[in-house]
Order: sequence, then structure tokens, then C-alpha cells
Amino acid sequence: MAQTKTPNHARGPMKCPVTLQDVDLFSPGAQEHWYEAYDILHREAPVHRIPGEGTSPDTDGFILCKHEDISRVVRDPSRFPPPKYDMPAMAPSQAPEGSPQKAAPEYTPQMNAMMISMQSLRPNMELWRAHRQQLTDPWVGPGAGRHEEMITRAVDELIDNWIDRGRVEFVEEFAAPLPQIVMNNVLGFPREDMERLRAWGVAQVKRYVYGQGHRNFLTPEEEVEQAEVLAAFSEYVQEKVSEKRQTPQDDMISWLTQVTYEALDRKLTDLEIIGIVYAMHLGGLETTQYAIAEQAQLLCEGPALFDELKADPGKIRFFVEEGLRMRAPTQGLSTRMTTQDEEFQGVKVPAGSILHMRWAAANIDPGEYECPAEIKLDRKGLTRHLTFSQGPRSCPGSGISRLEQNIAWTRLLERLDKLAYGPDNTFEHQPGIMLGTLKLNLTFEKSD
Repeated sequence: MAQTKTPNHARGPMKCPVTLQDVDLFSPGAQEHWYEAYDILHREAPVHRIPGEGTSPDTDGFILCKHEDISRVVRDPSRFPPPKYDMPAMAPSQAPEGSPQKAAPEYTPQMNAMMISMQSLRPNMELWRAHRQQLTDPWVGPGAGRHEEMITRAVDELIDNWIDRGRVEFVEEFAAPLPQIVMNNVLGFPREDMERLRAWGVAQVKRYVYGQGHRNFLTPEEEVEQAEVLAAFSEYVQEKVSEKRQTPQDDMISWLTQVTYEALDRKLTDLEIIGIVYAMHLGGLETTQYAIAEQAQLLCEGPALFDELKADPGKIRFFVEEGLRMRAPTQGLSTRMTTQDEEFQGVKVPAGSILHMRWAAANIDPGEYECPAEIKLDRKGLTRHLTFSQGPRSCPGSGISRLEQNIAWTRLLERLDKLAYGPDNTFEHQPGIMLGTLKLNLTFEKSD
């Protein structure tokens, strides 16, 4: 008998919020109550102040949850740039006892490579656009269609592993390995290295899983541990860049070693390529995994929707966009600041404040969407959601992520007749700011 999904309000250290005073988006267990919290924020505090957590000891953070506010911020990166901090970088426990922590996170070697690559290849918006159009779009943006056959093959290989069983642990056996296989193929990493590449991917996102508060701080011990793990990844990527510079193949790393960056009229350095590779590997895994796992749950909860999509595969792309809107993989990030005094929803936000953009809340903003908690395949402006941000600095890998999701559901709906929750699901989520279901047992009937 199929299991019914119920809220996890009795699990974990947090209780379901009832009043604004109960709302805390960042403490352990908050993941199980995010959407109840968003309803409260929309009603009572669409701009929610986080005292003492801005860019300096005397500034604050502000949670934005209205679609119009976040859209305004992300479309104007000059007025709302990434945060700059007044204090040297340190982890929370390194701050003087009793003092508020306002420092930026420590940077690992791979983050330093990403920063150096950004500073040399895209230091301004003109070069940011050129970097995207010339270096990443051909592989993970609008040009991602070149990977359609490869992705379809990867999807079918994964399904083949469990199609005869009638049951599957969907996260471990499909949603997680698919984007890893795809990104390995795009970058040109060998399939036999997948296990350790997956471990390095987990280490890359550690800050966003175990980091504290809206700025995702790790402790000094966690910083050291992460740096040690990623040092091996740095060596691995450098090795692959060197190999492919000598013997290019049909993959993104090889192409980056050979291409002339027209915006600067020169070839890329190894360090610049490594920075791009880090960013691709960091952004190319978890987002797609979490999206596919959440979409599977939406279909288990709506068997009529499953049947509708199976009967008309042309609607799958609309379902993918609504799934991304309703269950944003990355719920929010504190990646912008105010450079001057601003006002959002009548709330004064001083210069030097950090803006935590809560994508997931904006995606269900009742002022923006009619019946935001419902899937509407005929909803106007389906791609207006903020899951991949908007504007010139939106996610560069949104094209390939969308392609993976569409191909995944096209093949799953072709090969399955029914999909339902299996036994022993807790529906619990990982910590951090991403909506990551830890495991998902499903049962199904395969098509004849």
C-alpha cells in the first residue's frame, strides 16, 4: 500500500512556526517548516530584519521574500553587488568572544581559483556577459542541446538498473547520479572517477549544507577539513587541464584549453580554466538532483498529473518549470548588498546591509502568482520564477539543468505506468539552505 506524505512537524529540534516570532529560517530543523514560515513572512514581514548580520558589526541582514523586490535586486548588480565585508575573513568561533560575527567566510583553494578567474575574466558586467556567451553558454547554457543524446543515454542506463525491481531508492539510484554523470561527461572527467568526484562535489557544497546562519559560516575545524579534501580535487583538476591541453578531446575542459577568449583576445590560463571548472562542478550537481527528487514527490502526490503528462509529453516542460517554482532547490542566498539606503515594501534598508534573497518564498508569492501552491501547467510566464535567479548574473547552468530534468521525465514517463511512495519514507531534508530530500523510496509499475 502506498505511503502518504505527512509534514515533518514532529521531527527535529524545531516546532512548526505559528507567529512571526517563531520564524527562523536558518536553525537546525528549519527545513521541515520553511513553507509554513514563508506564509507568515508574506503576511506579516515581507522584509524581515536579521539584527547584526550585515557587512560590518553595526549593520544588519534583511530577508527579502517578495518576487518584485528580489527581481529588482538581481536585475541591477551594479546597485546591488556581492557583499563586501569590513572585517578580515574568519569563521564564527574566531571572532572575539562576545562580539558579533560579521566576517566573510574563509576561502578554500578552489574558491580562490574561482575568485581569481572571476577577477581576470569577468571583472565588470560587460565581461560578465562575454564570459557567459563565449565560454559557458556553448556547453551548459542555450547550447546545452548538444548533450541531448548523452543525457538520454545516461537516464536510460540508470533506469535499466532498477526497472525490473518495481521499487527504487530514487535519490541514490537516479536523482543524485544523473547530474554527476552528465557533468563528468561535459567536463571530460572519466566515468571511473565518478565516486571520488561525487565526494568532492559533496565537499564543495559543505558550506551551504553545514554552514551556520544566512551567511553559511563554517567553524575553523570545518574550514580546515574542507580545504584538505578539496586540495586533492585541486590537484586532480590541474592534472586534467594539463592532460587536455596536450591532448584535447571533445569536452568542455579541452575546449577551454584551446579557445581564444574574444573579449580579451587571448587564450585562458590554467588557473582561469580551473576556476571555471570548479564553478561548473559546484553548480552542476545538487540543483538538478534536488529538483528531480521534488518533482517525483509532486507526481506521487498527484497521480492524475502523472497520467496527464504521460498522455501528453508536450506538457513535461511546463511541469518542470512549475516544479522548479514550487520547490526551489536552493531556497535562498545572501549574495547581494545595498550600496546606498534603499526601501523595500515600505521598510528602510540602510547602505551596507546584506540582502538574503529567499527565492523559494518569492516563487510562491501570492501577490505574484494566482494559487501559488498549485501546479498550473497553463500558468502564464512559467519561466518567471526565481529559482535560477534573473538578470545578467542568473545561473549559467540553467540550460543544461532544464534539459536534464525534461529528458529525465520524458523517459521515466515513457517507461513507467505508475509511480507512488514506497515504504519507510521519513521525507526528512538535509541541513543547510538547499531543499535536499535525504532519501525517497518509490514503487512503480513499468510500461509494457
